[in-house]
Amino acid sequence: MGKQKKTRKIVEKRFGQMKKMINPRDSRLKPSDRQTSKRKKPDPHVLKIREVPKSSSALFFQYNMQLGPPYHLIVDTNFINFSIKNKLDIVQNMMDCLYAKCIPYITDCVLGELEKLGRKYRVALRIIKDPRFERLGCLHKGTYADDCIVQRVTQHKCYIVATNDKDLKRRLRKIPGVPIMSVADHKYTIERMPDAYGAPKGAV
Repeated sequence: MGKQKKTRKIVEKRFGQMKKMINPRDSRLKPSDRQTSKRKKPDPHVLKIREVPKSSSALFFQYNMQLGPPYHLIVDTNFINFSIKNKLDIVQNMMDCLYAKCIPYITDCVLGELEKLGRKYRVALRIIKDPRFERLGCLHKGTYADDCIVQRVTQHKCYIVATNDKDLKRRLRKIPGVPIMSVADHKYTIERMPDAYGAPKGAV
């Protein structure tokens, strides 16, 4: 019997609390305090504003009209490291791949990444400081190169990106008109460039 009394008290307490709550449609409530269950229907006559990203004037469908010799290549950190592992001269092999003069560019964040990696990558730092490599200044904070390269390539369609980073490649493939150079089979290959030497089959 003791258990039944306890459960009865608990039920009374709960129902008592429920009874104390005021119904949202109670006449004593002010109109401002009442809950509005009805949703407002969208006005069909109001113009919808959509923001569509502007396509670059350099693009003719998927073909980038701004690309041409001398080619401007933004070089990534791991591209330099892969080139050293495969014993490839960066500028010479770029010219062998594209059959034209190539100007490699190094951003401040790529340089910062290599400096952070320490003494192990001092050979890469020495290669970067070659006078044939041009420097690109960065205005952003930090040394994360991927975001910097993607932003730069989106704004200016005159660059080819040299990288072996899978994540960066995936991001760059979503941007139309940006060719990607990478190290494969001890040589440089380029994708998304029309009639390019070394381009993989099916590359656009």
